[in-house]
Amino acid sequence: MSLISFRSFFFYLLWTLLLFSVLLSVCVGAVSISFVELWSIFLSELGISSPFPFEEQQVLVLKVIRLPRVALGVLIGAGLAMAGAAIQGLFRNPLADPGLIGISAGASLFAVLMIVLEIHFFQKLKGIIGSYALSLAAFLGAALSTFLVYQLSKVSGKAVITTMLLAGIAINALVGALTGLMTYIANDEQLRNLTFWGLGSLGGATWASVLVALPLIGLSLVLLPSTAKALNLLALGEQQALHLGVNLKMLKRKVIILATLAVGTSVALAGTIGFVGFVVPHIIRLWAGADHRRVLIGSAVAGAAVLSLADAASRTIVAPAELPIGILTALLGTPVFLWILLREKQR
Repeated sequence: MSLISFRSFFFYLLWTLLLFSVLLSVCVGAVSISFVELWSIFLSELGISSPFPFEEQQVLVLKVIRLPRVALGVLIGAGLAMAGAAIQGLFRNPLADPGLIGISAGASLFAVLMIVLEIHFFQKLKGIIGSYALSLAAFLGAALSTFLVYQLSKVSGKAVITTMLLAGIAINALVGALTGLMTYIANDEQLRNLTFWGLGSLGGATWASVLVALPLIGLSLVLLPSTAKALNLLALGEQQALHLGVNLKMLKRKVIILATLAVGTSVALAGTIGFVGFVVPHIIRLWAGADHRRVLIGSAVAGAAVLSLADAASRTIVAPAELPIGILTALLGTPVFLWILLREKQR
């Protein structure tokens, strides 16, 4: 099998994995729905009778709980993974990640401040744009932390990965301290919300949250692939990219804005879910090559599949309770991160 045909086959496998993960995530949970019952429910919604029986409780769970949760998981997984791939391309280092360099931390900090302090500006903003206010606040926090990390990591006009990671560590430590302070002054209801942000969960998914995520994360998913060619040229070096006609200032601005939009919205709706934006693009790059035209799209598909499978696992591992999905992704992602770190060290 040639390299081109293998990579095409690999993408078919990714789409098949996504379909399987979505079906599995829809069916498993406290109320089990078999594939046959799912098909019967689907036919009944189209007005077609089916010989296979199902219960009304299954229909209610599917429509109200399961489908919006899976849809939100697909959007967030795709958004985080594609944002991670774009940031890795921008910084030209596979160790860059929205969580490691403080983007997720900045988003969660502003969301926490909006929840606990009830600042007049945030409350006025909420009155104007409703459910989009929390996403906007998270986006502002993500954008601010990204700007700080990028500026701190520059040495002689170039971003240094070691400095960037150290700046990310500093921002994560600061956010941890401020979140601890918010936890200290929060009331009981706010404490439950803060726990949600810290651990990450898709349990609060509704069709309203899906409608919030769809235009914001969808914008990033649609526009980030247009940066693939420029990111490929940037891999040669900034000077070479400039000579080849790449507008580096516009590229950096576009990638950072779109990536922070996806990450900020994801944090606002599901809390902090780590390692998806780091591990998934690296695995895609290993199997599909370094071309960002494949890496960005492949990361989005694989990220959606991975988060759907992780969500299904979080609902079944400790059933009838639910394991926060952020804990699960951290447990699975940390060993992969250490392996990648050792691999880069050997190289």
